[in-house]
Amino acid sequence: MPYDYGLWPLVVLNVALFGIFAASFLRPMEKREWRSLGVLSAFVVALFTEMYGFPLTIYLIAALLGRLPAGQPFSHESGTLWAGLLLGPEWGAVFMLIGGLLMGGGLWLVASAWRLIHAAHGRFVTKGPYARIRHPQYSGLLLGIAGALVQWPTLITLVMAPVLVTMYWRLAKREDRELEMRFGEEYRAYRALVPGFLPARITWWIRRRSSSARHIVRGLLRQPNVPPVKS
Repeated sequence: MPYDYGLWPLVVLNVALFGIFAASFLRPMEKREWRSLGVLSAFVVALFTEMYGFPLTIYLIAALLGRLPAGQPFSHESGTLWAGLLLGPEWGAVFMLIGGLLMGGGLWLVASAWRLIHAAHGRFVTKGPYARIRHPQYSGLLLGIAGALVQWPTLITLVMAPVLVTMYWRLAKREDRELEMRFGEEYRAYRALVPGFLPARITWWIRRRSSSARHIVRGLLRQPNVPPVKS
């Protein structure tokens, strides 16, 4: 059985590349931003440690289930745990592709938004990704986190992901208040038209599906209990 782990130089390299990305595009200034970056850095370290260093999650799952995931669980070519546990190892490439696209899209979104903010020199930005969402940098980071969970899920990153979502949601709310104080009515009008994290079409679709699901559940709950017919 192949064992594609113990590659600690790759762990160090990938964590270092993330550090360069964070220093180039995130640039935290306040305490709360440093705190969120610290949690994100811990997420990245945990991700690459299990991806290339030591597969802790595979061992824990094997101990709980009494068996290893299907296929070659210690081979990177076999794909992710989602494939090994749910659909079969032949689906591994699909999860890797989807996760890679999500992470690539997230990195692109963060970089695109940062370039616009940097070029604006403090002016109010409403073009590019900011024309569709108010917080594209946070959306990009969350998209990258989602891609990592699709491509290479671990127990530690699955636990940390909701913490990161909550932290970035709070940061976005605080930024909304600060920008409203700074730009006044201009930002209030912008906020009324542009969603925070997802484009308007996607937000509308999610709300519509959620509303339909609620109506179905309510209809099921309101159905009268018809007594069985006695023969």
